[in-house]
Amino acid sequence: MLEIHKNKKTKVAVVCPCLKNHLEALFVSDVKAREAEAEGLVLAMGQDVVLLKTVKLSQFVSKSFFGKGTLEQLKEECQQVNAELLVVDMPISAVQQRNLEKILNLKVIDRTAVILEIFGQRAHTNEGKLQVELAHLTYQRSRLVRSWTHLERQRGGGGFLGGPGETQIELDRRHLDDRIVKIKKELEKVRKTRAIQRGARVKVPFPVAALVGYTNAGKSSLFNLITHADVFAQDMLFATLDPTMRKIALDKNCDIILSDTVGFISNLPHELVMAFRATLEEVLEADVIVHVIDVANPNYKEQRLDVLNVLHELGLSKIEFENRYIEVFNKIDLLDTSEKKNLIDRIGHRTVALSALSGEGVDNFIRLLKAKFYKNTEIKTLCVPIDDGKKLAEIYRTAQVLDRRDDGERIFLRIRCSS
Repeated sequence: MLEIHKNKKTKVAVVCPCLKNHLEALFVSDVKAREAEAEGLVLAMGQDVVLLKTVKLSQFVSKSFFGKGTLEQLKEECQQVNAELLVVDMPISAVQQRNLEKILNLKVIDRTAVILEIFGQRAHTNEGKLQVELAHLTYQRSRLVRSWTHLERQRGGGGFLGGPGETQIELDRRHLDDRIVKIKKELEKVRKTRAIQRGARVKVPFPVAALVGYTNAGKSSLFNLITHADVFAQDMLFATLDPTMRKIALDKNCDIILSDTVGFISNLPHELVMAFRATLEEVLEADVIVHVIDVANPNYKEQRLDVLNVLHELGLSKIEFENRYIEVFNKIDLLDTSEKKNLIDRIGHRTVALSALSGEGVDNFIRLLKAKFYKNTEIKTLCVPIDDGKKLAEIYRTAQVLDRRDDGERIFLRIRCSS
């Protein structure tokens, strides 16, 4: 992680590189939205942004990413604002990072490192910390050439057959590999524990709804409103990292488990997609996927596609989307009257518009959730002999028992089950 003073914020210059031919095809709002997100990431990291700009490039330079003229201008601007750290809002190679630091004479990190830093600060559970460490180590391993300036040093082997020994970089890589293997084994245990917990929930059984969406879309605010929980919710990127679950009653005949998950973001580092697989498995296993969208964000359509693409990469098929997918257009309180009306007029059979802040439209969301859970189910009344424990156990395993009444000889059950 970065070496950042706890009581002193670092002055950060943020640069959003963009090829000229691509920039010409973008709207001003697109450029501003990207700058706002890049600034939001640095603020979420707990630092101050003293310079924010989009840099037009004819091409990316292999050695230093930016061309000579751009670097000279960037160096001057960073000196003027006393920047201590430069954030490049794109992935850059280890060589480019090292050369930029030499030329600009200040610390340089890329978008991936920023997101990893935020995740490192926010993870609180043991699982979350393991996932973050795995992502950090995977990222570090690919950048060992930057981390060490003494790679030419070698440690000699022993005995007559000992050669020149291993280079420092080989030793460091082996150390990282050992740690990565150990963390993966620990995370595998976490996945097995989660599988057991999911199995226990199936036996109850309570259906699960998982909240997903772009970071800062308002998932945690909606979660808190419905479950009366106190999950950390703030107007900040990646406010939630560790998954949280609560049991709620949609009505007297329908108890469900609602799960709040980590937010997605465009260009999510591959290391994090892999490292957070255990967390994202909650989404894959959910009976209903609730996609929360910040409709007040000018780029909400692009953000929606980013989330859908990640879900597709995780293995969710089109058929599964049709059967267990809901879209929630959140933050309608931030829209003007005409925008809100146009949105509501376009609402379909599996979408709803609401405000998790004011509560407007939440009743419609609950109704839509119930319709999803009630689909392909029916309510039956059964009578089971009181001594038929095997049949009774099977009913509790495969159906939701809504009501039970015993008369000494028989057990009368009212259940919800698949039709």
